[in-house]
Amino acid sequence: MARTTAYTQFIALPPERLWAVLADPVRWPEWNPAVASVRLREAPGVGVRGDYLPSGRANAAVHGRLARAFTITSFVPGRELVVQQPEPAGVMRISWTLTPCPGGTELVQRIGLVGACAPIFWFVIGGRLQAHARVGFARLARLAGIAPADGALTVVIAGGSGALGRNIAADLTCRGLRVRILTRRRDPELPFEQVEWDGRSVGDWAGALRNSGPTAVINLAGKLVDCRPTEANVVELRRSRVDPTAALVAASATLDRPIDHWIQASTTAIWSDAGEMRCTETTPLPQGLPQMTGVARPWEQAFEGANAEHHTILRTSIVLESDSPALQRLCDLTRAGLGGRVGPGDQWFSWIHIEDWLALIRAALGLDPEVRLPDGILVAATDYPVRNRDLMIVLRRHLHRPPAPPTPTPLLKLGAVILRTDPALGLTGRHATSEVLPHTGFRFRYPTLDEALGNLLPH
Repeated sequence: MARTTAYTQFIALPPERLWAVLADPVRWPEWNPAVASVRLREAPGVGVRGDYLPSGRANAAVHGRLARAFTITSFVPGRELVVQQPEPAGVMRISWTLTPCPGGTELVQRIGLVGACAPIFWFVIGGRLQAHARVGFARLARLAGIAPADGALTVVIAGGSGALGRNIAADLTCRGLRVRILTRRRDPELPFEQVEWDGRSVGDWAGALRNSGPTAVINLAGKLVDCRPTEANVVELRRSRVDPTAALVAASATLDRPIDHWIQASTTAIWSDAGEMRCTETTPLPQGLPQMTGVARPWEQAFEGANAEHHTILRTSIVLESDSPALQRLCDLTRAGLGGRVGPGDQWFSWIHIEDWLALIRAALGLDPEVRLPDGILVAATDYPVRNRDLMIVLRRHLHRPPAPPTPTPLLKLGAVILRTDPALGLTGRHATSEVLPHTGFRFRYPTLDEALGNLLPH
């Protein structure tokens, strides 16, 4: 058996700058926290052997006792480094490839496991090594000396410590922009400038919005909707979005000049359970479920009056990313034999690949000269939503699982109680696409679900 995954990131540095860090495997722990230490037997080169320990006491203890030395099998200065690590009943292969491109370098990291125990060691080692790879690349870029140029755009991200926030912060850092995260509690593991705020009132943190050069705001703040739909939870979901938005809007009113670009997060779930209705930017809002429309509508309304030159209200669908809880839960259920349709199976599933979502963010910040987005509401979803039954078919195919029985609605509701989540997240859906994007020059890199999962899941 074999499992392989790849992660690609543009970094605004020439290959030789990145190679100066990559070429020394001893520095691997400096930019990948899944690695505790690396020791080489001699200077790096083809055939050189070494030892590494994964982070985590248990993993390090087992690996340190049982694993044999790794070997550098390819060492092409400025281009490629490949390491092979013997594992029980198999081999792990890790490669980094540097390709020059306009303005910088395309870095590709591939991790593969071959052998009878590949699935087990992917879970124990491989998955940990590739987790949060984009943030790791941002650390690598910092070590290689990337720094914002004079006059570079400063991007202030509220909710930047969440999954999407970390991805966009890392991507923009790798592109040489100045990134600041507004957070209630600093995370020393994040390689970004962090400014503490309470998410409710204007305070000293507002100074993060005052810069000599252009400034952008990306507001992603909000509690995850994966919770029971109790009245208290719905109130908290709404408050966690409305209060930070209102605080940002109030802070923008104190500025001498408008924010240059403002991306205000929202969700396609604002249309609630839309049935067979085709939702676009101009579709009227329903009076829907309180955990959907009742949260998203006031969230968008709180943005009114923002002091911004350009703004985008980004109604995002489900973002598919290797580390995302939504995709991980679907994969876990499918691997456990519960990969059949959920409930009736005809509910729509609108989605977008993380790479396409990041590209939309960059376009909304004015960073893509080939894409011109108008101000206003924008639906972040591909042109090809799928029904739940088709989602599960494609997922089973990519995970090599046989057909599975459906999950009846009563069983799903019972499971939601046990998992402390909302059954409506699986039983409702909407067909959401953009009628704006086709006229802007934007092109999806992963337009179909088959292409997206083929990129995101180990294969």
